[in-house]
Amino acid sequence: QLQASGGGLVQAGGSLRLSCAASGLSFRSYSMGWFRQAPGKERELVAAISLSGSRMSYAESVKGRFTISRDNGKSMVYLQMNSLKPEDTAVYYCAAALSVQPLLRPDSYDYWGQGTQVTVSS
Repeated sequence: QLQASGGGLVQAGGSLRLSCAASGLSFRSYSMGWFRQAPGKERELVAAISLSGSRMSYAESVKGRFTISRDNGKSMVYLQMNSLKPEDTAVYYCAAALSVQPLLRPDSYDYWGQGTQVTVSS
């Protein structure tokens, strides 16, 4: 029901735009989040957005570099990633939560996409 895409290999300082397509759910009823998980580490929040798109939350490590957005008409959520660093390397997941506000904990989310690999070389 959630299909993430847009990952790849990029040099440090570069940019990528991740996309997540939702299907089979009432997209406008869900807040959305992007999480990431690096090898040997726990899954962590990158960014989250409210169901209206008016409120966003970001991890401190990505503030000023990443931007989350959504298009309710297309049932899509995006993550624009600029000034990428090697420490941003991870599998990135999109997730949906039946909530008005953006949520920060992974266990608050109801649906998960399959993940897309982002690798940033130094």
